[in-house]
Amino acid sequence: MTTLDYRAIDVDNHYYEPIDSFTRHLPKEFKRRGVQMLHDGKRTWAVIGERINQFVPNPTFDPIIEPGCLDLLFRGEIPEGVDPASLMKVDRLENHPEYQNRNARVQVMDTQNLEMVFMLPTFACGVEEALKHDIDATIASIHAFNLWLDEDWGFDRPDHRMISAPIISLADPDRAVDEVDFVLGRGARLVLVRPAPVPGRVKPRSLGDPVHDPVWERLADAGVPVGFHLSDSGYLAINALWGGKGTFEGFGKKDPLDQVLLDDRAIHDAMASMIVHQVFTRHPKLKVVSIENGSYFVYRLIKRLKKAANTAPHHFKEDPVAQLRNNVWIAPYYEDDVKLLAETIGVEKILFGSDWPHGEGLADPMSFVADIPQFPEFSAEDTRKVMRDNALDLLGANLPVMV
Repeated sequence: MTTLDYRAIDVDNHYYEPIDSFTRHLPKEFKRRGVQMLHDGKRTWAVIGERINQFVPNPTFDPIIEPGCLDLLFRGEIPEGVDPASLMKVDRLENHPEYQNRNARVQVMDTQNLEMVFMLPTFACGVEEALKHDIDATIASIHAFNLWLDEDWGFDRPDHRMISAPIISLADPDRAVDEVDFVLGRGARLVLVRPAPVPGRVKPRSLGDPVHDPVWERLADAGVPVGFHLSDSGYLAINALWGGKGTFEGFGKKDPLDQVLLDDRAIHDAMASMIVHQVFTRHPKLKVVSIENGSYFVYRLIKRLKKAANTAPHHFKEDPVAQLRNNVWIAPYYEDDVKLLAETIGVEKILFGSDWPHGEGLADPMSFVADIPQFPEFSAEDTRKVMRDNALDLLGANLPVMV
């Protein structure tokens, strides 16, 4: 266990949803159109929009993958001759109440030296894509999920130990405003928006379409950041153009071309749409954070933003690269080059995220410190910014240090 003389803030923690997270509060008229959990006597299937969905092939999460067991795979450090499949380790869900129970999670956080965590979904990251053909079912399902989330985890509690992020679907602009008002009224301090084109009743829209300005305005005025977390963004349609699968499957054999084609393309395009379509020009106080999308998209995006600004200077009222550096925080993968990221956007915009308890995350969240450059590249103050203080700046909060 890595120790510091302060407790850290992990912006990428996850729960595993119970099977009623989308159905507990779903209106009866959407029972078949929304999320259903069907049992065939042997296993449970997620049926979304009346189609079997494989985003999470085992929606009961039992058994569940052990935290960090795929670390070597994602670092590219698998010893020669070792089958990557052999890295997969699982355990029974009943042995880990902290995955679905807030009080048990707080106890684990104490052992991990974590002051605060951002609590993010797992199963829910695939629901919007599966329902994009039915906007009314999308809105109803997301609202039902947010009711469950506040009920079981709380958007925020007086102890500030967990910031649980409700989801905002922009598919219906007017009802998106209603949902933002609802979650802000219940104390939300972070919201999630899918890094993807916005489904529409006629055609998709950019995240930067002015029709979404009432949402961005409310969040900017409230000082509540927008999180863009890795999700099913519908980009597998690109794979299908090259003969690959057009739907997401969480496990199983994959064509390596899929990763080469997609990688961090969705977050790159999402941030591009926000910047190029002037969201931060119209709402300069809006804060955005990219979580579990890595950081290498930043360099390609900066290059392309500079070129766009040079070729269409009349379009940009503000420097687009400056807006990226001013309004966007990045939680890099632990295997990313944190020094290069700091040189590019500033150390003040880098956040620590472990992806715990996912198998591709860190078994010990605090081991992220080992991936931060050491002095003289990074000072102790720089490390503290990444591990704690930048998250407080993002939230606009000044919390007492826990020791």
